[in-house]
Amino acid sequence: MQLLAYIAQHSQIPTKSIENTVALLNEDCTVPFIARYRKERTGNLDEVQIGDIVTLKAQFETLEKRKTAILKVIEEQGALNDVLAQKIKQSGDLTTLEDLYLPFKKKRKTKAETAIKNGLEPLAKIIMAQRTENLASIATKYVNENVSNEDDALEGARHIIAEWINERADIRNIVRRQLQRHAQLGTKVIATKKEDEKAQKYRDYFEWNESLNRCPSHRLLAILRAEKEGFIRVKVAIEDDKAISDIADRFINGNNACSEQISIAVQDAYKRLLLPSLSKETLKAAKEKADEAAIQVFSKNLKQLLLGAPLGEKRIMAIDPGFRTGCKVVCLGAQGELKHNETIYPHAPQNDSKGAIKKLSSLADAYKIEAIAIGNGTASRETEQLVKRIQFKNPIEVFVVSEAGASIYSASKIAREEFPNYDVTVRGAVSIGRRLADPLAELVKIDPKSIGVGQYQHDVDQNQLKNSLDVAVESCVNTVGVNINTASVALLSYVSGIGPKLAENIVAYRNENGPFSSRAQIKKVARLGEKAFEQSAAFLRIKNAKNPLDDAAVHPESYSLVNKMVKDQGVELSEIIGNKEVLKKIDLQKYCTEDIGLPTLEDIIKELEKPGLDRREKAKVFTFNQNIRTITDVQEGQLLPGIVNNLTNFGCFVDIGIKESGLIHISNLSDSFVKDVNEHVHLHQQVIVKVLEVDVARKRIQLALHK
Repeated sequence: MQLLAYIAQHSQIPTKSIENTVALLNEDCTVPFIARYRKERTGNLDEVQIGDIVTLKAQFETLEKRKTAILKVIEEQGALNDVLAQKIKQSGDLTTLEDLYLPFKKKRKTKAETAIKNGLEPLAKIIMAQRTENLASIATKYVNENVSNEDDALEGARHIIAEWINERADIRNIVRRQLQRHAQLGTKVIATKKEDEKAQKYRDYFEWNESLNRCPSHRLLAILRAEKEGFIRVKVAIEDDKAISDIADRFINGNNACSEQISIAVQDAYKRLLLPSLSKETLKAAKEKADEAAIQVFSKNLKQLLLGAPLGEKRIMAIDPGFRTGCKVVCLGAQGELKHNETIYPHAPQNDSKGAIKKLSSLADAYKIEAIAIGNGTASRETEQLVKRIQFKNPIEVFVVSEAGASIYSASKIAREEFPNYDVTVRGAVSIGRRLADPLAELVKIDPKSIGVGQYQHDVDQNQLKNSLDVAVESCVNTVGVNINTASVALLSYVSGIGPKLAENIVAYRNENGPFSSRAQIKKVARLGEKAFEQSAAFLRIKNAKNPLDDAAVHPESYSLVNKMVKDQGVELSEIIGNKEVLKKIDLQKYCTEDIGLPTLEDIIKELEKPGLDRREKAKVFTFNQNIRTITDVQEGQLLPGIVNNLTNFGCFVDIGIKESGLIHISNLSDSFVKDVNEHVHLHQQVIVKVLEVDVARKRIQLALHK
């Protein structure tokens, strides 16, 4: 099977688009670059479609590599013939391929292998032929020093037959199909763990039974986690009699002693070999599907978080609140640079609220603070109330910012390199302030798994999760673009065509030579060659550059085209930027070539209308209900303001200003059927919720979205 045919078979993408996209990938082009700047070649495919091609290409290469390995093993055994080789080469998936390989696979010592060594294979063949009427006397001939009697001979022959049945691809598919369609997932609590305190969060699954097909991904992952932690046992089952009957129909064609032996062998093959193996395979496939769903949710959430509303280049005071250890306060410049840090103690046990108010007021004045960011952890609400009591000389907006992952960042290598002379408390407060200014620029420094926008992140395939989250981060960074003169190494690393080493080189060049003044200057960075420049330049922005196109998403390869448009309009470049009237007059058809078509030209015009525009929304101030401090303050029927802080397939979680987030189940998002949670709410959305139920003992709050 050829690569293009494989991708076409598993997608709805036109073959020509696949062919050109694969060619670009083979030229080391990145997904963001292809999606944005090679639309004509791909047929205007988006990042998701190109990502699908990347995934399918990798799957095909894995399949082909496995075929080569299997063909080599079978050939070394002297068992490869033309028919088998052709079947292996034409296999379109790993399951079919492994079924073909199974008879030749090196196994641990089996009952069948022992029986063959004891000379019982001819007897097994006689039984399978089902032509003899005198099986007992024939079986006696196979009694030897290793086979005690006739019954032992027949048992050994059945073991051989059972293995033959197990190795038949068509038989495996009979059981596989029944499991795929009718498998029941059942659980039983382990008696000795039933009263374990840690087991109580899984008590819904102590005795559980449902169709595996209908088990939603989040429930399956929860059940499998409970099993992994040793609280329950999980079993996958189907109707045994039906499966055994279907298998027997393939082998039994008579009604004699041979048929009876085959019937026993079929049951043995099913119960001892087929069902254990294929039920594990089915559960594994269901787990992979659940992983995929969970990772997809995680990636969507991460994208929404990274593309969260930035406040922009403002002078920010950030406060990491606390009780006993005090509140760490830092003052940041408009570029996020640390200007000042100290600790105040407004809360118990010190209770120095007067001193704290005086200090915050003087710092705000001294550093011309424009906004205050307060972490949403311990003592957040109390600190917010304190800050709002202060009469600042100038208006200052107050924001509560998620601390998720801040402690991970503050102890990381990146944080140590950024602030080698400060401790983790200062670094954590800086991170809170910078998140308000630009969530994307700050959150890329943290392992996405630590940001707290997914569920079951430790239960899913870790490589798949990392790859998916890296793609999500890369997509966000390149969608927004990066200011090359202020970006950190971490942020630059995700720019198309750059990577960690070139990111370090860019920062080193910047530190040595000062800010970049043009995109052309980027080529002077050590080891940044033509290919890296092609892939990255349009995503790297230079503010206040001599050429205004250097702050736009127009690729340098199109500068000459833009200059031609400008010349044809009889104006200067500066006169066309942002001038919708002039831009409307441009006849794009006039500039179409073999390589550049309308999709690229339309993108150029959009950029010229608003070069360097940040497509993200602006940050908005939000206030929780000041009377709600703990879960005991929450009462049924209340209407409360909240912020969506996590999305799942079964609903969304909402921060209402206390330690416990409330759940809006998917059924309570709307009066009508909800297919996709993302169509009704998004991460960090400010909402009003109605309290439906409060379970203080289990620390659970059920909410409904209030319209």
